[in-house]
Amino acid sequence: MDWESTRDWFPVTRELIYLNHAGVAPISTRVRDALARFSREALERGAFQYEPFFDTEIERTRGHVATLLGAETSEIAFVKNTTEGLGIVAAGLDWQPGDRVVGCDLEYPSNVYPWWNLRERGVETILLPGRDGVLPLESIEAALRSGNVRVVALSSVEFGSGARNDLVAIGALCREHGALFCVDAIQSLGCLPIDVREAQIDYLAADGHKWLLSVEGCGVFFCASRALEYLTPRIVGWRSVTANQDFDRYHLDLQPTAGRFEEGTPNTAGIFALGAAVDLLLELGIDSVEERVGALTDHLVRGLRERGATIESPREPGLASGIVAFTLGDEAPKATARRLRRAGVFVVARRGCVRASPHFYNSSAELDELVAAL
Repeated sequence: MDWESTRDWFPVTRELIYLNHAGVAPISTRVRDALARFSREALERGAFQYEPFFDTEIERTRGHVATLLGAETSEIAFVKNTTEGLGIVAAGLDWQPGDRVVGCDLEYPSNVYPWWNLRERGVETILLPGRDGVLPLESIEAALRSGNVRVVALSSVEFGSGARNDLVAIGALCREHGALFCVDAIQSLGCLPIDVREAQIDYLAADGHKWLLSVEGCGVFFCASRALEYLTPRIVGWRSVTANQDFDRYHLDLQPTAGRFEEGTPNTAGIFALGAAVDLLLELGIDSVEERVGALTDHLVRGLRERGATIESPREPGLASGIVAFTLGDEAPKATARRLRRAGVFVVARRGCVRASPHFYNSSAELDELVAAL
């Protein structure tokens, strides 16, 4: 793969060294063109060809998202963001007093607040303590053995430390102990492979604006067909039901697919953008993207260590991700991030560290410039 050539798709490289794909990513020219195609149709013909133009693209994108996840097309719904997807699960399960949710204190708030909000229904949320930025697998197993765990809700990659959770091992533990497995995949989908079948994931949510390299406001929700029956949609609209183009017959026959969670008109423009972004990743190959990002982050870690920085992210095989968290001596991480941003290097401060998150189109030379700017 000629990774240097992929930079032409990302005009952001002409002005910035963009290393915040764990935050909000820039879009590619491929996504720009998809948005232009949507806009041109909406401008010139409105909804005149809604079914062959808009609906066709929505379903095509649904299928390609399913391919990226190793899922069935019927198991994919479009949501506005990760929080909405997680909220579908939190609001939709038939909770009983005494049920427990197992999470982690390393999580982004999106994967904490929906579960905390269940307190009034007698549901307890246990936030297991991370250790050096990593959630030990044995902690999850011990929590599951304690009983009454209905859901294990964890991220595929922790947003601050960049630690990758072993989804396959966690999924196996959930099956063994009869718990549902809900994954916030926003910090890996588009950068690292995820196979929902292999990991025995029941529910998964991810927005498109990070590693998927799409726009904000359009994400995906995966609901395994085996777990569909456990969720009751708390918002039901015209798209939730079967034969939803028949606007003259009222009924509540819900779609037998994840589509029942798409209650109303979808973010069609966002889906056009997401479709182009997913197409690009499938074209490159997600395994190749993972290898490329791994090589870039390894290069950055070597340079940072030579500069005297302390690497806070785990870098062992199976734990490393696209996120490199570091500190530089006694300098406050926010001050380091501001200094780098003044030099045109876009990083952020998170969880007491500077967080850099390169994607496949970044270059080793750009990472060397980050180190030099320190």
